[in-house]
Amino acid sequence: MNSGENSVVARIVCDEKAARRLADSLSEHFEQSDIAVAAFEGTDRRWTVEAYFAQPPDEMAVRAHVAEAAGPDVAAALAFGTVEAKDWIAASLAGLKPVAAGRFTVHGAHDRAHVAANRIGIEIEAALAFGTGHHGTTRGCLLALDGIVKAHSPRRVLDIGTGTGVLAIAAAKALHAPVLAGDIDADSVRIARENARLNGAAPLVECLRAAGLAAARFRARAPFDLIFANILLRPLTRLARPLARVAAPGAHVVLSGLLANQENAALAAYRPHGFTLARRIPLDEWVTLVLRKR
Repeated sequence: MNSGENSVVARIVCDEKAARRLADSLSEHFEQSDIAVAAFEGTDRRWTVEAYFAQPPDEMAVRAHVAEAAGPDVAAALAFGTVEAKDWIAASLAGLKPVAAGRFTVHGAHDRAHVAANRIGIEIEAALAFGTGHHGTTRGCLLALDGIVKAHSPRRVLDIGTGTGVLAIAAAKALHAPVLAGDIDADSVRIARENARLNGAAPLVECLRAAGLAAARFRARAPFDLIFANILLRPLTRLARPLARVAAPGAHVVLSGLLANQENAALAAYRPHGFTLARRIPLDEWVTLVLRKR
């Protein structure tokens, strides 16, 4: 960002529980934008969440996401404004430490030399966006992958809503298998491709822009032995039937982006399509579900 420009800030005052949920959720699900998120407690014990955007965001999309993550009352309190621009991305990521999840370590360029030789390192360039693995949903998916790899060797992998490509890269490096990664957002697809190149996984990770599973490329590469879908409850519910069509018998399906109280709703959507619960991984307020296709 140039110092002469302004940034857009979205600001919400709410309780601590909603603030922590939103700080995680906004960072994870708006990786297509240059966004920095902060949450802090005021003197009145109320919490403030501030999200800074390098480019003017789609305000309706931001408000809809806040409503999905924290409820309509919190979304109604959301206000947008402008502030003097600075390098919010670098400032917000500067203090982040590497994240360990099973055999994986997600890190920035400044910690590249500190990744142990027996770990699978996944480097996410700070300038390229969020999706660093600090969020409970991403860590849950990495832990799920670690457990699956210990007992199985999936050969065809799909990552729906790939974002920064963390899960696709992790699967490619752990399994040495091809991964098809899709996202509805063009910037996310570009970022995932660049991160795959940065991590030496570009020959195995194919990224494409697509909404849901309608693209012919998904059908051409199906059936898949391992599928990741780290998004939100509503789109996960819509994907249950089309996902069942591209999942191989016995496939593992990892669902995340779910609050703990949304687990039953997700399972209710997937059980009629031949999926059973194999494992649940709760982290903070989030839960990752590992399903098997009968």
